[in-house]
Amino acid sequence: MTRPDRRPAVATVLEPSERARLDAAAQGHFATVHAETIRDAIRAVRERPVHAILVSPRCVTREQLPGVALLVKAFPAVPTVAVLSRHDALASERLLTLGATGVHRVLDLTGRDGWRRLREMLAEPVSPTAVRMLAAIVPALDEPTPACREFFDVLVRQGPQIRSVRALCTTFGLRPSTFVSRFVRWGLPSPKRYLSTSRVVHAAALFESRGLSVGDVAYRLDYSSPQSFSRHLRAAIGVPASEFRRRYSFDRTLMDFVSRLITPFRATFRRFHPLIPGVADTGHRSWTASWKGVQDG
Repeated sequence: MTRPDRRPAVATVLEPSERARLDAAAQGHFATVHAETIRDAIRAVRERPVHAILVSPRCVTREQLPGVALLVKAFPAVPTVAVLSRHDALASERLLTLGATGVHRVLDLTGRDGWRRLREMLAEPVSPTAVRMLAAIVPALDEPTPACREFFDVLVRQGPQIRSVRALCTTFGLRPSTFVSRFVRWGLPSPKRYLSTSRVVHAAALFESRGLSVGDVAYRLDYSSPQSFSRHLRAAIGVPASEFRRRYSFDRTLMDFVSRLITPFRATFRRFHPLIPGVADTGHRSWTASWKGVQDG
């Protein structure tokens, strides 16, 4: 069975010429999901992680405006951006109507700077949820070792796709037994607890989008079924998915993660080296990119 494409994705409702230019700008850094209508775009956002929705005012008829309003309201964490590739009376008129539905971001692609800004926005590897998490975690870590920073960076950025400690160790090139024993020796919570709780925070962020069902969230987090996802939440939090959605906000679950698993162990993190020296040499660069995302966000 073919694994789903896990690259950052952008959904579009664009004219054919705009699609071709966007595909050329992607250069393998992100995937493009081209939709014919707003309804198709909503379906794309429900079926896979989407970092942004690009809409050409010329492609949105008056009949589709309620759908745009629903898109903006149901998926607040996914920015809907109006893109202009040419200026004329029709585009200007429809741009105003898009603004009335809640679309407040506009990119003018008629010049080079517009395409540069678009590439910068879409090529950033840190998801909006990861940026929000790192904005709380980075200050709480205080002065950790570079290896600790790399561990939390990967935990946050790749948490939605990593379901087990074994898979996490594969990312670092470590044996699971070696990795787990280091946490035990230093009196830290287990890597499994860190990973499990991180995924719970990601789930809370996804549940902020009212357009996503429990099944949609389970798929986004790579669970085999909604039932498997609900069992995980019951084991981690003590409640099933439906109750978790009602009771636990993103901010609450994130602050709980920080207060229970990070703040009490600051002193240890200043000396703790969970990764083998020389492995994951790109860690410093990935952490730098993530920290830039926190600052810019």
